[in-house]
Amino acid sequence: MKLKVLVTAGDGIGPEVTNEAVAVLKDVMELGGHTLELDFKRIGGIAITTDGTPLPQETLDAALASDAVLLGAVGGNEFNKMSPDKRPEAGLLAIRAALGGFANLRPCLTFKELSANSPLRPEIIDGADIMFVRELLGGAYFGMPREYNKETGVGFNTMIYTRAEVERVAHVAFKIAQARRKKLCSVDKANVLEVSQLWRAVVIEVAQQYPDVELEHQYVDAMAMHLMNRPRDFDVVLTENLFGDILSDESGVITGSLGMLPSATVGGKVNLYEPIHGSAPDIAGKGLANPMGAMMTVALLLRHTAKLEKEAAAIETAVRKLLADGYRTADLVRGKDHGYTMLSTTEVGAKVRETVKALLS
Repeated sequence: MKLKVLVTAGDGIGPEVTNEAVAVLKDVMELGGHTLELDFKRIGGIAITTDGTPLPQETLDAALASDAVLLGAVGGNEFNKMSPDKRPEAGLLAIRAALGGFANLRPCLTFKELSANSPLRPEIIDGADIMFVRELLGGAYFGMPREYNKETGVGFNTMIYTRAEVERVAHVAFKIAQARRKKLCSVDKANVLEVSQLWRAVVIEVAQQYPDVELEHQYVDAMAMHLMNRPRDFDVVLTENLFGDILSDESGVITGSLGMLPSATVGGKVNLYEPIHGSAPDIAGKGLANPMGAMMTVALLLRHTAKLEKEAAAIETAVRKLLADGYRTADLVRGKDHGYTMLSTTEVGAKVRETVKALLS
């Protein structure tokens, strides 16, 4: 097969982790006798500095001409005083909207090898396996009008959803639940927000088409607590944009680090793949960044766009083997006397690639 991927490494640790992700993607495609075409463009802070905009037109054009987009992370402290529509994150929102992917899939798996790194007790997190399905193109992040008026001291955003937007992401979540443990939890704030009342009503309607899936509802504040005290009870978690952003980041406590969490955005013209961690400018260039989330993001790309399940599973197995063999990056240890072998970003990449080659040869 032939796969064309646009790589936008972004800012901070983005280029470091993306380099390792691209390297394992190259290996997998070569081992399988497939053709990989890569294009590299700018997005985020580096694009602001170089091109004067967080999403240059040439980047967007290249994205729309690709089979998939692999993104690192965007943002940096030097851009924090800019207005929201000028900051690096505006480029991320713009490319999401242009590609049209409305369902953001964020798997949260327990890594038994990292249980000591989580502040939660092993008996709480062992066996947790959650798929967050976050609606990505609506809600407060995209709702209009929005404004921050420094003179009047007033700021506001609009959280808005249409029936069609809720229906389409609900169908994605229910279909995923059918292929898993057939449980779906829809998260909202229907006791306070009218937009959540719409959300809940539409999800209940869609659920009638999936009688084999057990549906429950949770308010977002209660769900934040339940994720920490009974994560094993949840299978697929469906939620709107803002709530999904917060809850899926919170789930990093379950895995032991945000650096372990990948994501895939599907449903549009071109699928977009990115680890959910930020650009971490404080450790950029030091070789401390954890590339495992980025490498497992490539696994999602292989699974959902390239339809290469064996290759995707090989990357995920290789990451688990590295952890089982006692190797760690800085974000995966607590305290100084941890007894693990510490690896740099590139060393982790080399170890994972070595195992992937062995598994696929």
